[in-house]
Formats: sequence, structure tokens, C-alpha cells
Amino acid sequence: MSLGDHLEELRVRLILAILGLFLGMIVSLIFGTKILKFIEDPYIWTVRERHVRIEIPKMKSETGAFVELFFKNLTEHLASDPNAPDIDPKLVAFIQNVSSETVNAWVDQTQAASGGQGLSPQDRLIILSPAEAFIAYMKVSLIAGLILTSPWVFYQIWMFIAAGLYESERKYVRTAVPFSTTLFVTGALFFLFVIAPVTLRFFLGFSDIVGVASNWTLSKYISFITIMMLVFGIAFQTPIAVFILVRTGLVSIGTLRSIRKYVLLGLAFVSAVATPSPDPFSMCALLIPLYGLYELGIILSIFAEKKAKARKQQAAAGTATTNSASAD
Repeated sequence: MSLGDHLEELRVRLILAILGLFLGMIVSLIFGTKILKFIEDPYIWTVRERHVRIEIPKMKSETGAFVELFFKNLTEHLASDPNAPDIDPKLVAFIQNVSSETVNAWVDQTQAASGGQGLSPQDRLIILSPAEAFIAYMKVSLIAGLILTSPWVFYQIWMFIAAGLYESERKYVRTAVPFSTTLFVTGALFFLFVIAPVTLRFFLGFSDIVGVASNWTLSKYISFITIMMLVFGIAFQTPIAVFILVRTGLVSIGTLRSIRKYVLLGLAFVSAVATPSPDPFSMCALLIPLYGLYELGIILSIFAEKKAKARKQQAAAGTATTNSASAD
């Protein structure tokens, strides 16, 4: 194909991909509230876990200290005031124990009730502008539409690539489309359910260490989560990229093995640039899966190469058998 034909093919594929993405976004807008709640779940889990781990013990400690101080003052007044009623100290101790147990039960009951209804107002994500909630809603719908229509989008991308391949090479496109889609969705969900809770827990814990309140805005949270989902989804395409480089003969498996340390350095740079928050935790959370996927690409290439050699040997053996039969 000429350059003009390639540009025309690119234009057609882009239009088809955008139309599919538009339809996916419309569907996502209908369920936007549920999708927004779905993306907000890691934050809710993290905050509730923080309450159970830090806030509840702190509340019990504070209320327990209050009860202990109250009954200590009561005991001292009973001992020092001649006009005080004659009360058995064992009775005072009994009432103190009952009061402490009642306060602890009240704290647990309050937490259980709030856990069933959602986060308290001071723990919820906030907005700082009138249009912020709407913008976040549209952003979530766009990303959800991209994930929903990812099979169609990847199909258009790979069909554009296939237009520049030989007929013998196009067979890999049929395998690449479902594989790319699966890896993209897996990467996005891997961040949302595995990496995001750990990352949020780290950020909340660090805020406690430096002694600042964590009042996160809805827009910043949605931007962080959705961008990282896209980054992880795209990053999970690494095995396909490695496999294609090997199968097209641009890079050999031996070369990929010998440049591991340089690849690790390059992936570290990519992870540092791709993560929206400049912290080593998010960088490592992306770097480790990326390098693992690079090794997966090498393994897939090795299996494919062995399979291709086996087919060549079988074909050679079949040709030798045919020639021998013809000679007889």
C-alpha cells in the first residue's frame, strides 16, 4: 500500500473506533451512577478499613479514658467529702466496668450502623466547584465506554496494522485482538481491585504520619483512578509487543534476554512518567507487573519459536518421505 492508502486506512479505522467508543459512552452514561459507585468502592473499602484499624481503637481509648477519669474523681470525692453518701467501693468498680463495656458496645454499634449506610459526611469525597460532579460523571462514562468497547477499538487498531502485513503474518491479528482486549481489561481491573486499595491505604497512612487531614476531591480521585486504569491497561499490552517484535524478526529472543537490565531501567523511567502521582509506591506498582509481562512475552515467543521449528521439521520429514517414495 502507498502512503496515501495507509493514511486513508488510518482515517477509516479511526472513524470506526470513535463511533464505537461513542456508542459505548452512551451506554455508560445510562449506568453512570453505578459505574461511579463501582470506581469509588476502593476508596470506601480503604476508609472503612482505616476506621476499623485506627479510628475505632482511638474512640474506645478516648471514651475509656473519660470513663476512668470520671470514676477516679468520683472515688476521690467520696473518700474526701465527709458529707458524701456511704457507697461500697466494689459497687463503684462494678458500675465503672459496666460503663466501660457500654461505651465500647456503643462505639461498635455506631460503626456497624454507619458501615451499612456508607461513609460519614467528613469522610466522603468532596467537590470544590459547581460542575465538578458533572465532569467526573462524564469522565467515568468515557473511560467505562472505552473499556466496554475495547474489543471493537482493538479490532480497528489491529486491522490497520494488518493492512501493512503479509498474508502469512495476518494470522497473528486474529489471535492478537482477543488477547489485547483480555490484557487491557485485566490490567484496568488489576489496578482497581489490587493496586488501588494498597495505594490509597499508603496515601492515607502517610497523611496520618505527617499529621494532615485527607480531604480528597471527587475530580482528583476520579482522575487518578481512571488514568491509572488506562495506564495499566495499555501497559499490559507488553507481551504482545514483545511477541510481535520477535515474530517479525526485528528482535531475537537472545537479544531480549541480554538487554534485561536496560529494559528494567527503561520500564522504570516509563513507570515514573506514566504514573500521575510522583511517588515511588505507584511507580513500583506499575514497574513490577510491566517487567513480569516483559518476561511473559519472552516465554510466549520461546513457545511460538519451538512450535514453528517443530512444524518445519515435520514438513521437512514429510517432504523427505515423499521424495523417497517417488524414487522407489
